Amino acid sequence: MDTRTAQGYAAATLQSLVIGFSFMFVVLALRSSQPLDLLSWRFAVAFVGASVPLALGLWRPGIGWRDLPPIVLAGLLYPVSFFAFQVWGLVYITSSEAGIIQACIPIFTLVLARVFLAERTTLVQNGFVVLSVAGVALIFAMNGLGVEGYDFRGLALILGSTLSIAAYNVLARKMTRRYTPFTLTYVMTGLGFLVFMGASLGVRAAEGSLAGLFSPWSDPEFALSVLYLGVLSSLGTSFLAVYSLARLEAYKVSVFGNLAIVVSVLAGFAFLGETLYWYHGVGVVAVLVGVAATGYFGQPRHRGAAD
Repeated sequence: MDTRTAQGYAAATLQSLVIGFSFMFVVLALRSSQPLDLLSWRFAVAFVGASVPLALGLWRPGIGWRDLPPIVLAGLLYPVSFFAFQVWGLVYITSSEAGIIQACIPIFTLVLARVFLAERTTLVQNGFVVLSVAGVALIFAMNGLGVEGYDFRGLALILGSTLSIAAYNVLARKMTRRYTPFTLTYVMTGLGFLVFMGASLGVRAAEGSLAGLFSPWSDPEFALSVLYLGVLSSLGTSFLAVYSLARLEAYKVSVFGNLAIVVSVLAGFAFLGETLYWYHGVGVVAVLVGVAATGYFGQPRHRGAAD
């Protein structure tokens, strides 16, 4: 494995670790905030953090107005569409149902990457991608898949969220050949801040409850959670995602995303007192084997001297 590929795997792994712990901080923050308000502050903090190097003269975007349309398109896919569809989809279906659908992100990414990036995978790799997806689906299904029937509005919204991140993985992979990871991260984070804060202010103004947008900051638990979600989970993982996409195929990066579920399960057990059951163990093993094998069988095989 060359250095560049190893850096990609390291970035994808670190991204999964940060996202895995983010679920715990979302739970903590939502104790004193509404979902849209949390998204607004999350990206506000992320954008402020991303602006610090720019204000200190440590970094310059190096892009012109003509460069903005493709970067904005990527930002509309992620974070805007991904989180917007996800938040409103969860109004209509359970988190377990949503988790099962979003576990299919690697499969959608694999298909899109094959069509638009000409990325090729073997039958063995495809099998291990499916194994990783199955591990996540098992965990969410056993955690309480609703039996009362599906709400197709929720299914459509969560499917839209899933397709958005899959399309983003493919588009960002292509754009990393032209733009630096931090340039992409900065513009997309700024777009997320403008859209979500604008939406939150609009809703609050219509309700006559603007003060409610700021009241959660009196809770230290909320403040700590938003700092983690903004600086590490939004800004940090956006950078790590683009960084890894510049070094690894899109489908490999998306498979690593399932590691976040493993981390979230273990974090919930260790810090929130959640219970672990047998299916958590089976699902975790399936994800770990699927991720490791997808990467292993994707490495180039060197021919011998006789060849």
